[in-house]
Amino acid sequence: MPEGHTLHRLARLHQKRFGRAPVTVSSPQGKFADAAAVNGQVLRKADAWGKHLFHHYAGGAVVHVHLGLYGSFTEWPLPPERTQPLPVGQVRMRMVGAEYGTDLRGPTVCELIDEPSVDDVVARLGPDPLRSDADPDLAWKRIAKSRRTIGGLLMDQTVLAGVGNVYRSELLFRHRIDPYRPGTQLDATEFGDMWTDLVALMKVGVRRGKIVVVRPEDDHGAPSYREGRPRTYVYRRAGDPCRVCGTTIRTAELEARNVFWCPNCQS
Repeated sequence: MPEGHTLHRLARLHQKRFGRAPVTVSSPQGKFADAAAVNGQVLRKADAWGKHLFHHYAGGAVVHVHLGLYGSFTEWPLPPERTQPLPVGQVRMRMVGAEYGTDLRGPTVCELIDEPSVDDVVARLGPDPLRSDADPDLAWKRIAKSRRTIGGLLMDQTVLAGVGNVYRSELLFRHRIDPYRPGTQLDATEFGDMWTDLVALMKVGVRRGKIVVVRPEDDHGAPSYREGRPRTYVYRRAGDPCRVCGTTIRTAELEARNVFWCPNCQS
């Protein structure tokens, strides 16, 4: 599932490509029937909160997108004659601006809502480390009083918005915290250091379009878990030696998601 940096990166891209101008919006698949309500309208603003993307149109309509596990946007340049390519696959929503078009496929959510409903969505989410108005104290208060594992809490979007499995596992490793430690056993200084680090890491993710978590002094040895991806410390490295101490990386299911950790560095 795309993590928060991906949605913020998309919001910036869509603002650049389509913002402050009329946009042609359609649903080649036919499952986004409300596309007609914003077709030809001016896209005032594109922004994100956690893993949610919002397209705010003139008149108050908002297209709300959650990519889920399989959703993605595919961008294509619009030629001078403005001939659009035929839709490939199940395109839920197509947006066409002056110079570019983009196709949305496979989202969990693609719906038309209004501005008050945006507030309702956001009210259910925790602070987003990539937003300038984020209040980390809100997340800390929820963590400090919870007996759930910190590994589970970090993935809970009502606690922190935008953190997925990669950032969760890697952040805990970077701060030498056992993913099974209860939230009540984390202290404020530890959380403050994690928050500061998470903000910095996710900003790099927005800028570079990929999750970069391994410090330069550790960025060597075994390749990444997937070709073309930066190295990780623990994510998808179960059975491999820790890049820092050599101990075998472990994995287990934690609240229905696999978590990865070093039993020595994070003891």
